[in-house]
Amino acid sequence: MKNSAIIRFRALLLLVLLAMIFASGFSQKSKETKELNIRKIELGYPCPAIPFYHFKADIELPQESIIEVEAYVDGKVLRATDLKRNSDHENMNRPPISERPPSGYSLSQDGTHYKNLNVTGWVRWEPGKDYSIKLNVRMKKSVKASGEDIWLTATKTVKAPQGVETFNKDWKNYKSVILSETAGINRTNEPVEVLLAFYPDEAQQLSRDIRVVAVDPKTFALTEVVSQVYDQQEFLKEDDLGPDKDGKQTRDIPLWLPTVTTRVAFLADVPARSSKVFLVFYNNPDAMVKLYTTDLKVMGAAPGLQIDNNKMSVILHPNSGHLDEIKLKSKPEAPLYHRLETNGAMHWNPDIYVPPRPWTHTADWKPPRNINTVSGSVIARSDVWDEMREVPEVDASVRYEFYPGQPYFVSTTTMRINETVQALALRNSEMVIKRELITHAAWYDIISDSVIVYDVQHMPDLADLKMEADVPWIIFFNKEKGIGFAGIQLDYSNTGLESPVRLLNPFFYITAGPWIYWARGLSHTFLSSNMQQVVPVLKGNVFSEKWAYLVYETDKTPTPYAPVVEWHKKLTNPLRIQLVEEVDPRVSKTLKEVFMDNGKSGWEGRDTHK
Repeated sequence: MKNSAIIRFRALLLLVLLAMIFASGFSQKSKETKELNIRKIELGYPCPAIPFYHFKADIELPQESIIEVEAYVDGKVLRATDLKRNSDHENMNRPPISERPPSGYSLSQDGTHYKNLNVTGWVRWEPGKDYSIKLNVRMKKSVKASGEDIWLTATKTVKAPQGVETFNKDWKNYKSVILSETAGINRTNEPVEVLLAFYPDEAQQLSRDIRVVAVDPKTFALTEVVSQVYDQQEFLKEDDLGPDKDGKQTRDIPLWLPTVTTRVAFLADVPARSSKVFLVFYNNPDAMVKLYTTDLKVMGAAPGLQIDNNKMSVILHPNSGHLDEIKLKSKPEAPLYHRLETNGAMHWNPDIYVPPRPWTHTADWKPPRNINTVSGSVIARSDVWDEMREVPEVDASVRYEFYPGQPYFVSTTTMRINETVQALALRNSEMVIKRELITHAAWYDIISDSVIVYDVQHMPDLADLKMEADVPWIIFFNKEKGIGFAGIQLDYSNTGLESPVRLLNPFFYITAGPWIYWARGLSHTFLSSNMQQVVPVLKGNVFSEKWAYLVYETDKTPTPYAPVVEWHKKLTNPLRIQLVEEVDPRVSKTLKEVFMDNGKSGWEGRDTHK
């Protein structure tokens, strides 16, 4: 009986206290709430600076103040808004320079003083509809909230623009991608690839429901573009928020959330020196598979594939999956190939020579242990990788990527040294062609700042033409047939983990015999004055190359290398990519990091006054 009375008393006391707190908070808030001065508010289309459907409100405060802002659209609170002072002018035709991640508000406790500012929020509006937008601004004397803070609030009804349709609302979510052209070249059907992350509950059928649309920068009309979804990866483990072994709470918010990632490739038109918005829509459970067709075709069985588009036809070797033949569709009578020495492929490398074992090339795989193929409307890809034949201390990989409507493909080759070996030759980027198919070579000579054109028909056997290791481009062409094959260097990286790279006199070169080839000698004493000296290739070293290989006509241009100069400019200046995403409501409002050795964050005691 006595215990029951005590329990009733405590419950009554708790109710009284809660009522007092509620009344105090209500009276304080109602007493200090004032009308917010919204000078202008409108709903806007995606543009490079704000690449999503949005509201933008221009606000004037009574005086400069540290603030917090909260926005409601039709009664639903937005997880995050973007604040900018009017003095922070931005070019609306380029990607945003300044932005704050959702973690920034809690981590830095923004001490910026605002007076005239604009507030931007993500709103998926429909043309011609009315939206109720409520803004609450909390004016503070310090970064921390207090009972003396002043609340300003206003609610406006805003009509969405009319006349330009938005995307089907059955697609519940979208992400924004801004592409920027920097080389002064109009891009048409340019292949672009982005990696995107999703929550599992919105990624049930990404391969079926993803749609990519381009936003016209002048009319804001949407145009669906050809896209391809592939390489989906899932990490579905949830963070354990339970107590530790001592019964203490580990943390109140997860360090991570389960995530699904996938690649999305699409074809983009972007005018020279401009930025353009593309929207990636997803999360429509009822979406049907959309089949896009282009001229990109993949035939045969891996690794010996045939890849065609309307510009060229490529055959990969049936044993190794390496380039075996390439043919320009406009000159079918002039295919390029090798088919003489050992494996006979055009593309031989990476390679290494560790005597007395045989000189081994990736093109010697019969077949490689690992083969992976991607076939789609935007990208066709062949990946092969394995340890080097007879040299298991070394792993290597060769990747090719092909695109619709393009007269080139991209090759990435990588070699990893798992255990130190003693080598007479370590090479990469070798392309071999039958001697009779080529009359001339050309390359840009960095030392003389000029283009060298060389008649290789009369070149002595086993003579070497040497150039710098970072030669930007190199060409083999047949003057009589008007056909050219060019290598354009996109990336060249050598590094080491356990040990720094030790390369003896690296260079690029051309050699002629029954064949003619170019290659990069990383350490290549086999061609040196002292050809029997060995150079250690150390454990942990990695050698990587990325090239674009172009087939083209040489008899319709002022010089046989003029098209390659243009392609070099284009391919070494790809479209720049920026991804902008809506802040999901499930994102926590505080940030957690796990520091080594119980270290400090650096934010302790910080009082910002910016």
